[in-house]
Amino acid sequence: MPKQVDHDERRRRISLALWRIAAARGLESVSMREVAAEAGMSIGLVQHYFAAKDDMLAFTARHLRERIEERVRQSVAALPRAAGPRHTLRAVLTALLPLDPGSRDETLVGVALFIRALNDPGTAALYRHGRAGLTSAVTRLLRAAGHVAPAEAELTAETLLALTDGLASDLLLGHHSPAQALRVLDHHLDMVVPASPV
Repeated sequence: MPKQVDHDERRRRISLALWRIAAARGLESVSMREVAAEAGMSIGLVQHYFAAKDDMLAFTARHLRERIEERVRQSVAALPRAAGPRHTLRAVLTALLPLDPGSRDETLVGVALFIRALNDPGTAALYRHGRAGLTSAVTRLLRAAGHVAPAEAELTAETLLALTDGLASDLLLGHHSPAQALRVLDHHLDMVVPASPV
């Protein structure tokens, strides 16, 4: 009986190989041959799944978004059942920070994709789509919390996400420790949405 091949698993394996390279040294000079070697596959097999480097990068960008969405879901799911919008908002924003080795690697891949997006319209479109969805989610949480005027909720969401982006950079560079970054985030959240008991 012929062996069943999990094609999605192979695509993810190739994507994770690209991921490791991107986290270590960026994306711009990465070749298909290097990705094949990192994945332990032949160049022909990699090209069977991804005809060009751009196809592989687009898949990796979508894979990254799925991983981040899953990290956010897990962070929210870990909250007590009685947690309100403020606690949910903190869980979402905290999940976007590189606070451990796994999320650090994901953030480094995100940085590499962002740099590519500056000169690649396809990658830029994926980035904008993901950011718009995140802004909408944070805006909804702010409106549910009730401390921000509805007309200002989207602007406040953009401000919180910009803060989170800055803290992520500071964490990658070692300017802040995880504890310091969370203190900064909590300080700003307390001004926007005062904490209440869970």
